[in-house]
Amino acid sequence: MIKYALQCDRAHTFEGWFGSSSDYDDQSARGLVDCPLCGSQTVSKQIMSPAVARTKDRADAPAVDPKMREMMMTAMGEVRRHVEESFDNVGDAFAKEARDIHEGRSEERGIYGQATPAEAKALIADGIKVAPLPPAAPKKTEMN
Repeated sequence: MIKYALQCDRAHTFEGWFGSSSDYDDQSARGLVDCPLCGSQTVSKQIMSPAVARTKDRADAPAVDPKMREMMMTAMGEVRRHVEESFDNVGDAFAKEARDIHEGRSEERGIYGQATPAEAKALIADGIKVAPLPPAAPKKTEMN
């Protein structure tokens, strides 16, 4: 896996993970890389420093602001709750049902479920828009 710093033509910056540099090039050429903030498909790689393993103690790493973490966890929980309440859970038939909806063989509706990485890649390669569902928020007793 390779991580790229990306920027759209509206100056939004974000990261993207790809199997290889050629995967980024291929997906970008097919219009599959878009800005998560505005949807623009005019995206370019930015200069980024390489990730180098350090032997120093990580105690000097900046701490995550607990309020920011809680805000993000709440937002992810709201997205997940909305999807679970509003969309049809098709379970492990997700890839087939998404393809059927895309090709007009099934009614247009919001769905969620499970797909293998290979199934998700095939859907994306065929221009079918999919996105991972945020994970369920950990219980307060599971948080450190």
